[in-house]
Amino acid sequence: MGAPEAEWPASRAGKDSKAAKPRRTPVFGPPSEPNSLFGEILDWMLAPLLLLWPISIAATHHVANQIADRPYDRVLTENVSTIARLTRLEGDQVVVDLPAYAGALLHGGGDSEDKLVFQVRGARGELLAGDESLPAPSGENEPVFETVRFRDERLDGESLRVAYQVHALDAGQRWIIIQVAETRHKREALASQIISGVLLPQFAILPMAVVLVWLGLSRGLSPLNRLRAKMAERRPGDLSPINTRRIPEELQPMIRSFNELMARLEENLQAQQRFIADAAHQMRTPLTGLRMQADLAVAEKDPEQLRRSVEQIAQAAERAGHLINQLLTLARAESSHDKIHRFERVDMEALGRDVALDWAMRARAKRVDLGFEGWQQPLPVHGVPLLLRELLNNLLDNAVKYTPAGGHVTLWTRSDDSGEHVIAEVEDSGIGVPPEDRERVFERFYRVLGTNADGSGLGLPICREIAELHQADLRLGPGPNGVGTRVVLELPGLATAAIGVTRDAGGLDS
Repeated sequence: MGAPEAEWPASRAGKDSKAAKPRRTPVFGPPSEPNSLFGEILDWMLAPLLLLWPISIAATHHVANQIADRPYDRVLTENVSTIARLTRLEGDQVVVDLPAYAGALLHGGGDSEDKLVFQVRGARGELLAGDESLPAPSGENEPVFETVRFRDERLDGESLRVAYQVHALDAGQRWIIIQVAETRHKREALASQIISGVLLPQFAILPMAVVLVWLGLSRGLSPLNRLRAKMAERRPGDLSPINTRRIPEELQPMIRSFNELMARLEENLQAQQRFIADAAHQMRTPLTGLRMQADLAVAEKDPEQLRRSVEQIAQAAERAGHLINQLLTLARAESSHDKIHRFERVDMEALGRDVALDWAMRARAKRVDLGFEGWQQPLPVHGVPLLLRELLNNLLDNAVKYTPAGGHVTLWTRSDDSGEHVIAEVEDSGIGVPPEDRERVFERFYRVLGTNADGSGLGLPICREIAELHQADLRLGPGPNGVGTRVVLELPGLATAAIGVTRDAGGLDS
């Protein structure tokens, strides 16, 4: 089983990437960019192992020395006990009655590897027998009566292991200090054998562990390679979701997020396709009309008829321009690009007043009474100013367009009773919309039969798209007393202070 490649982009590059030098992902060091998941996991698994290895060697050395000391310490203990048994008191003199062979053994004897020495001192520190060069116990190594204790010393450049004991004579009236010391050569040799026996297998186990970790990671990351292969086999236009049935549990959240991303991309592509189809369908008719009217104007000889033809061409061009603007607005409303939909704080009170002022002259020209009634305090929402302005423009456009001369149109902005929503309403005294058509008018290019006003059937669909983008509710119903139409836009409001209940009754007389 081979290890996965450290750099996927290089493996996807194909034949064109032969000249590219592969990046090396360092093990046990800071990763280079771009990073490798395989190398990252390998670092975090093997680096602690190599960090613990010196600690293991130090601990093994300490334990091995303790183990090596035990048998030789028992021998030193027996030597101290033997000297204690052979020491007696004759009058005021302390006599150490060692046999000849024992004395030879303890006076610089031992074996070929280690040197063994002994010493007997009195209570005042005077030397009674043995080697005078062996140092007496220090204050921190104070002897304990009838208990053999151990310490480490250095003598003539060599390490010594010293066993010492306080031995009582004459029923405890007098006491002596007995010390037996031995060099550490045999102990160090035994400790080295123990360390070698423990550590030598580790030199073989560590490479095997590295290989097993490598193989385990290769096996564990194989689902990523299979997923990469499946995605590489996809056609460029394939935005269908990835099946998560055989995807490891750790990768499923990422795949679900990726599927959601592809779903949003599919929606955007479908919106673009609908826009292109709608634009082509709707632009064909006004452009054909313009061409016919232009041909008639070219052939016209009568100046008065020529003037009327030019006026008709100008009106057709204005309708075509309006249609193009609506199609572009619809495309912006359907798009989910962050640069287009940059949400920010918008004051619907100020926005509604500005839009009403923009429409005042057009309403006056049609002899429609346009008024605005709003709160005396700001009504903040989170939205796209350009799109919210377009929404109010379309609502007022429809209201003024379908209200006969002498009628009235009112734009209201307010907060609901809970203060959690901001509401904008447009009321008119126009021809109204039958109940059976109140949902269908939000479909593209649908127009209620029996209306003589020019229109493309895109105004309310644009409003619905913008409302959905802002998570708002857009409703259409009858006007006051069942006359005309009322359109209600309910937007989620920002956290605001207490909203006043006094309304600005000052309208905009048109």
